[in-house]
Amino acid sequence: MPVALALTLAAVHVGAQGFSFSQPDTSAQREQQAREQRVAELLSTPCRAELKDKKIVVLIGEVQSNGFVTAEQQNYGPHFQAINQRLRALGLKTWTPEEIRKQVAQAEINAYFRNDPDAALAASKRLGANFVLRGLIASQAAPNPMMAVNQVTVTMGFTLSEASGKVISNAEARAASYAGTDVPGMALTLVNEEADEIVARLYADHCRNAGFDPPPKPRPARK
Repeated sequence: MPVALALTLAAVHVGAQGFSFSQPDTSAQREQQAREQRVAELLSTPCRAELKDKKIVVLIGEVQSNGFVTAEQQNYGPHFQAINQRLRALGLKTWTPEEIRKQVAQAEINAYFRNDPDAALAASKRLGANFVLRGLIASQAAPNPMMAVNQVTVTMGFTLSEASGKVISNAEARAASYAGTDVPGMALTLVNEEADEIVARLYADHCRNAGFDPPPKPRPARK
């Protein structure tokens, strides 16, 4: 056999050993396994039993194109449930959107999303809540240079604070889509995809960092 042909066949044989069309792409599986491991490690954080008796109020708002925040809680029920169900499964106590609307004026909720510490404290006092978890949806649209469509990027950030305003945890998720204008819908997809890790992060920080300030005294319900 000519030397050149022998070398060529040897190279083909070596290459064939290193690559096969039948080999599956396992990158997604590895990423899922890594995510599950991160979640398990976060949820293994020791948590004081008395901390689980503290009440958490969950509020969700959305940044509009003019910069204002809308926070009508009835518009974000599915977003709330994606987080709330996981918090309760971990033994934490939360208020429902209906309970929040009965006790807290919409103006106070709006002011809270403007980072008004007095409004945050007032809302906490009305509910007798020890902690406030704020989820804020923000979006940005820009033309995609490769396609004749807008690309919408949605970020959802969660901040867990004590009633006094002290921040004890931040968690964020981000996703992009070429589909157009349904920002809350895309945010819900994002939350559902990331909720396990978001809640695990919030839970671990809650267990590590939360203090034991006395709960604010509830105010009378609005008439």
